[in-house]
Amino acid sequence: MAPIVGQVQTYPPAPAELPKVLLMGDSIATGYTLPVRKLLEGKATVADVPVGGHTTTLALQNLHELLGDGKWDVIHFNWGLNDLEGRRLSIEQYAKNLGELVKRLKKTGANLVWCSTTPVPTGKVNSPRNYKDVPAYNEVAKKIMDENGIAVNDLYSFASPKLAEIQQTENVHFTVKGYAILGDQVARHILQALSGSTAD
Repeated sequence: MAPIVGQVQTYPPAPAELPKVLLMGDSIATGYTLPVRKLLEGKATVADVPVGGHTTTLALQNLHELLGDGKWDVIHFNWGLNDLEGRRLSIEQYAKNLGELVKRLKKTGANLVWCSTTPVPTGKVNSPRNYKDVPAYNEVAKKIMDENGIAVNDLYSFASPKLAEIQQTENVHFTVKGYAILGDQVARHILQALSGSTAD
């Protein structure tokens, strides 16, 4: 049985000296967790995406539990897709919540990598989301990250030209192949953060 860190994160068996990485975010982050873990095998220990924090509001409420008791070397994080669903949170409230989360995450001492929200299909979609909201929410998020000196993994720009190849039909989620492609990009940014260099 894998050891438990805190209340929510679990690890696969791994040498104790490996760097510890926490993925935080929504169901998209859940989807690329296993590919990232496989790609970083032997290089880092990758914790599961914590449950109970898929919006900025829930993340603020549950952040202590989401972080657990681990000492993280890198935290790769994202919130947005569920915040903008049905305009659950206004862009102003989203920015306020995200700014507070960044303030608290910086106190962990981990190298932080923000992941932009992935695209919503432009046509019919199986949820009350508008594709035009994603760039707007990403813009305010990037401003916050720039102001705080936090690296950005622009998964929105990375995924956008590939959607026909990697995204499910009429769905914000991705295919198995799509999550593998996203996972490769995420793993690359994590390795850059671990090395202290900047990803392209």
